[in-house]
Amino acid sequence: MTVDYPDVKGRQEILELYAKNKPMSDEVDLSKIAKLTPGMTGADLENVMNEAAILAVRRKMPKITTDLIAEAMKRVAWGPEKKSRVVSEKDRFITATHEVGHAIVSKMLPNCDPIDELSVIQRGRAAGYTSYLPDDDHAHMTKAKLLDEIASFLGGRMAEEVRLDDVSTGAQNDLKRATELAKRMVTEFGMSDAIGPVFLAGDEEVFIGREWGHQPNYSEAMAAEIDREVRRIMEEAAARAKKIIEDNADAMTVIINALIENEHVSGTEFDRLLNGESDWKDKPENHTKTPVEETAAEAEETEAPAETEDPGREAGDEAPEKENE
Repeated sequence: MTVDYPDVKGRQEILELYAKNKPMSDEVDLSKIAKLTPGMTGADLENVMNEAAILAVRRKMPKITTDLIAEAMKRVAWGPEKKSRVVSEKDRFITATHEVGHAIVSKMLPNCDPIDELSVIQRGRAAGYTSYLPDDDHAHMTKAKLLDEIASFLGGRMAEEVRLDDVSTGAQNDLKRATELAKRMVTEFGMSDAIGPVFLAGDEEVFIGREWGHQPNYSEAMAAEIDREVRRIMEEAAARAKKIIEDNADAMTVIINALIENEHVSGTEFDRLLNGESDWKDKPENHTKTPVEETAAEAEETEAPAETEDPGREAGDEAPEKENE
C-alpha cells in the first residue's frame, strides 16, 4: 500500500497535532504554514514544530512565533546555518555567483516558482541555497514546466561558466537532479518526440550472486536513443540558462555584490536589485511581505478592537515554500 505525501489539509491537521501542549503565539496561523510546506511528510512537520520549540527556548522566548517556525522549516530542509565556519572570499564569491545564477534563470523563465530567498551562509552540506515559493502542490507537471525546472537547475553551473570562466563541484547535486528529471521525461512521461509516448522505466529483477540486479526491458539500441535524448534536453536547457545569464550580466554583478555583502537577499530585494532600484533593502514600513511574514501581519489585523464591527477578513491563498538546492 502506497502512502502519499499529505495534502495541505492533511499538513494542517498534522501541524495542529504537534502544536498541542506547545506555547504558540497568537499570530501563528497553522493553515498558512501548511501551505508553505508542500512535499513534507508527517515526520518532517513534527521536526519543524519540535525545532521551533527548541529555538524558542534557546532564544528565551515565551512562545513559538511564525519567524521561529520559518527558521525551523529551513533547518529541517537544509540544516542549521554554519555562520562560524571560515569561508574564503573566493569560495563565497563562487557560491554567490552560483546562487544568483539559479535565481536569475528562474526569474526569467515563465514556469519557475517565485523566489523566496538567496543565501551564501552554509546550511548542512550546501554552501548556499536559493529557496522558492511554489504556487501550489503541483499535482500535475507540464512539459514546459519540467524543461524550465531543468534550466533552473543548470543556472548555477552556467553562471560559473560564464562569470568565472571555470566550473566548480558545487553543481553536483544540480546536475544529478536535472539529469534524473530529463531521463524521467523520456522514459516515464512520454515527453520525447524521438522516443514517442511510451513507458520505458520498468525493469526486471535478476538474481546475480548474492544480490538482485535490474535488467532494463528495452534493447541496447533504445538505451542509446534514450541517452541521446537526455543529453539533448540537458544541452538545450544549458543553452537557455547561459543566454539568460549573458543577457543579464550587469544585473548579476549588482546582485552578486549585494549577496556577498549582506549574506541573505529576500525575494522582494532580489526583484528590486534586478530592476536597478537603489533603495532595494526590505524595510518594515514599505517592503512587500513574504507569505511567512503575511501570516503574522494578517493575524494582527484580525485582532480588531472591541468597537470595530468588522471581525477581520478571511486569509487568502498563499504560495508554499520550496528548495532547489
